[in-house]
Formats: sequence, C-alpha cells, structure tokens
Amino acid sequence: MNLFKNPSFKPMLLTEIKEPFQSSEYLYEVKFDGMRALLFVSPNFFRIQNRHGKDVTFKFPELKAIKKLVQKPVIFDGEIVAFLHNKPNFMQLQKRIQLKNSQKIEKIQTKIPVVFVCFDILYENKNLINEPLIKRKKHLEKYPDTPYFIKSFIFKDGITLFQKVQKLGLEGIVAKKKDSPYEINSRSASWLKIKNIHQDVFAIGGYSFKDTTPFVTLYIGELKQNKLYYITKVAMAKKNHLFTLLKKIKQKKSPFEDFNEKDIYYVPIKYFCLVSYLEKTAHGLRHPVFKGLVDFD
Repeated sequence: MNLFKNPSFKPMLLTEIKEPFQSSEYLYEVKFDGMRALLFVSPNFFRIQNRHGKDVTFKFPELKAIKKLVQKPVIFDGEIVAFLHNKPNFMQLQKRIQLKNSQKIEKIQTKIPVVFVCFDILYENKNLINEPLIKRKKHLEKYPDTPYFIKSFIFKDGITLFQKVQKLGLEGIVAKKKDSPYEINSRSASWLKIKNIHQDVFAIGGYSFKDTTPFVTLYIGELKQNKLYYITKVAMAKKNHLFTLLKKIKQKKSPFEDFNEKDIYYVPIKYFCLVSYLEKTAHGLRHPVFKGLVDFD
C-alpha cells in the first residue's frame, strides 16, 4: 500500500511507563506538549492530518512553507507546537485548534505562531515504515530546520534527559528502540513515554455525585493566607472511604473565595487530598488525578 496515496491510517502511538531508564538499545527525545500530526507534503500538495485521521490543514496555514523543503512526496510525523516564554504551551495551541474561521486564523498567526517538531519520516517516494528507526532518522537529516520545521534532537542518556526536563518543567521524554519499524494504526511497546508528573496537596471544598455513576466529583482549591481559592474538580471512586466521611457534611455556604455554584455539597476546610497533574495553568490543572486522602495528624 502506498501510504501517500492512502492517508486513511493513524500514527504509531506510545506506551506509557512510570520511570525513566537508560539503555543503549534506545534513543531519547523530549516529549513536546503539542498536537500530534502527520504531514503529507510534495511540491504541489500539502495536508495536515491529526492522530484521528482528520484533515486540519486549514488551521495552520503558515506550515505550508514546509512544501519548499521537499522535492518528492514525503510523509513527516511529529507535533505541532505553540510556545510561551520559550516553552511548549498547550493552552496557547488550544487557542489555535479551536478556531474555525479562516479570517481569525489568519490574524492569530503572528500572535500565536506554531512550529512543526518532526521526529520521524514514514514515506519518501516510497514507504519507509519497515526500515529501522535509526535509518529513518538518517533520511530525516537531509531536511533543514526552518522557522516552521524543526527536527527533534536525539539524546543518548534517558535518565539525565528526564532530570533536565523536570528542572525545565516540560511534559516528559520519549524512549524509542533504535531498530523499531513504524507500526501504523498501533500503540507499540517499542516507543515509550515517561511523563513529568507533578503532585500537590489541595483542600477539598465541596463535592457532587449522581446515583447512576461510580464516581464522585471533588471541588478542590489552594489555601492562601487562610483563604481557599478554587483550582479545579477531580474524580474519585465512590468506594473510597473519603466519600463516606464527606456525605456526613452538607453545608450550603461555599468555603471558596471565588467559587459558589448550585447543586454542590460544600464542606468546611477539613479534608485534604493528594492530586497528580501534568501542568498548572491559569485555568486550573491539566489531567488531574486523585491519589488519596492526606492525613496531617
């Protein structure tokens, strides 16, 4: 099957593991916090396809400049990334992703520019997916970096790279087997992702639930000068003992300084929980996960 003429496939996905490691059988890269995309490029054709196979070319018109880099049909794999303060910022990118009006997209290009961070090549006038990753990387080397196209840098030491990523507050790293083929339509154990997960303690200010679901929603916040400010909500299983404790408390007054919605049972600032998350933003926490009740006694 000619992949360039048959774009109805999905990119190779990664398997998540918890801890970084070091092995000479792998190469390591920074995990960029962006939108996964396949680029189908020739001198006369350009298409951006997201990980679900949807054509999103119109959302990123500035990336069409990548056509100048190729002389034959090519398929690149990578991430579309927006930056804020020289760091990848998914919230900035979301402002681009959500736009559907072409005039608004044209206007926002200079305010929130994007770049394509390329880490693989699947096709170059022929399918390359059965070649080992390290050989595909050599194919990729011939394409120069530009303001819109940047090749992902390869590192040899996964543990040191993860430590640097933690210090910089980046999303994480990926580890890829050097001899791995490209497995389309598959989540592979040959490609691994290790996320830079944060954990913090937050106060529980309220909860809500439905009898038809096995989860309860916790409304959590941060204490600042003995005042509670809302951060986000996070799901917890009803079978957790904390739910038994919370059900005994149903006050009407919100303990939050900046949050007071209906249909929520509020509680005094008494219980605290540990929550893991990917990033703290102006809008709350990205991918919050309840880890457990914190006992300060």
